[in-house]
Amino acid sequence: MRQAQRANGPASILAIGTANPANCVRQEEYADYYFRVTHTEHLTKLKSKLNRICQRSAIKKRYFYHDEELLQHHPEFMDRKFPSLDARMDIAATAVRKAMAEWGRPPAEITHLVVTTYTGAHMPGVDLRLASLLGLDPSVRRTMLYMNGCSSGSAALRVAKDIAENNRGARVLVACADLALIHFRAPNKAHIDTIILQALFGDGAGAVIVGAEPDGSVKRTVFEMVLAERHSSE
Repeated sequence: MRQAQRANGPASILAIGTANPANCVRQEEYADYYFRVTHTEHLTKLKSKLNRICQRSAIKKRYFYHDEELLQHHPEFMDRKFPSLDARMDIAATAVRKAMAEWGRPPAEITHLVVTTYTGAHMPGVDLRLASLLGLDPSVRRTMLYMNGCSSGSAALRVAKDIAENNRGARVLVACADLALIHFRAPNKAHIDTIILQALFGDGAGAVIVGAEPDGSVKRTVFEMVLAERHSSE
């Protein structure tokens, strides 16, 4: 029985989809952009600090879902006194949906869904919202990974590999999406960490379909997942 449940080959990437926002800001221009849209150009010392961090970051450009028009319609994004989590999460779900649409795969083929994000956490989770947006079968088996930081994509792929190789015929949809908008705030002398966050992160979404034993609907796999493990930095 155990052998019948397992796939006869290693997990493979069957399809890849990505989505980058259209709004691109070059790193050397970011400090001017940030202090302009937050109406805080009078904070010259903080602006100078952000400029120095940006110059030393080795980053050339970053993509953002939010632009000046969006920020004008959501003043709560810049003021810590106002609640804004729901609005931010709605935008995150939209970015993920755009990434999924690039595949054009029938939703009925998906048996498992693994979603990871560092863009906040709430219950019911982003996985449930995404399954509804994509029209996935109600029986799809969902796994939600929150707050895994920079290794979140790797964690999701490890989970997907285990699922695909231990469930014959499984098709695992892995979706990763993060928005810097979740920590976008106007600069504040009492919160210097805001400046550091503003200098480093951008927006993007990616998704893959993982399965073992590809069927006739896929001409060839993108690549096989031979090994999935996490190495210590020590």
